[in-house]
Amino acid sequence: MSKQYKSKFKRRSILGALLAGGASLPLYANNPTSRDYVNTDAESNSLLWAVAWKETSAEYGALCHQAFNLARLKVDQELNRKSKSKKPLAIITDMDNTIIHATSYWGHIINQNKEFFDDSIWDEWVPKNLIKAIPGSKRFFDYCYDNDVEVFYVTNRDQGAKTFDYALSQLNYLDLPFADKEHLTVYRESSNKMPTKNQINQSHKLILMLGDNLNDYKRDYYIKNVSQRYEVMERDKDEYGDKFILIPNPTDGHWVRAMFGTSEPEPSQENLMLLKEYATRSAWDGE
Repeated sequence: MSKQYKSKFKRRSILGALLAGGASLPLYANNPTSRDYVNTDAESNSLLWAVAWKETSAEYGALCHQAFNLARLKVDQELNRKSKSKKPLAIITDMDNTIIHATSYWGHIINQNKEFFDDSIWDEWVPKNLIKAIPGSKRFFDYCYDNDVEVFYVTNRDQGAKTFDYALSQLNYLDLPFADKEHLTVYRESSNKMPTKNQINQSHKLILMLGDNLNDYKRDYYIKNVSQRYEVMERDKDEYGDKFILIPNPTDGHWVRAMFGTSEPEPSQENLMLLKEYATRSAWDGE
């Protein structure tokens, strides 16, 4: 299989992980339930801290490199094991926020005084390939290619009939190996990636999976309850860094669904208050 390299260089998010301390609640255009949400105080935008961290912090980059260094260690262990299995070796990876850095999208959202994911802007942004690779990702996937470990990319998106083409274009734009139709799966109507995991397990020896969302690993995490989801995480604690490696992402994921009951809550004052309630549920009372 030839390496498809070219010359050029969650998933959605709804709410930032942090609210600016003491920030006033935003106002709304027209009515409080409209998705035409406008924050009249740009300095209080709840996305600022999370996006700035992903955009600027060396700590974010270090965590990503740490994750992919660990992934390489797992690949090396499997290669050194010299398994008698006749199945080819494989990795399964999510795309958005796992290998694709989308801070240009979030920066634009902030500049538009929006605090919530915007479908129309996202769909306009995707084909432009205004992306870069998550730190450490390309080096790791190149290493997999060089050692005959196949990489399978899985994503859940929906930009209409061209969804698959857009996703494949992004892989090629980032100059990633195995960027072809055989190694890419796109789910337009579901976030459940387990069918791909089951299929690859039949044809390959799966070394590990990578993602920014625990739901990328198991459907068990598709839970609308923060405490229950945390309990499942604790149940699986010995599997992290072994069967699944998590990439840090403070801006989106099914942790949002656990709080609001949906991964894309309406941009309302009520939801901002709920976000603050969760953020401060262990707060010191000052006494």
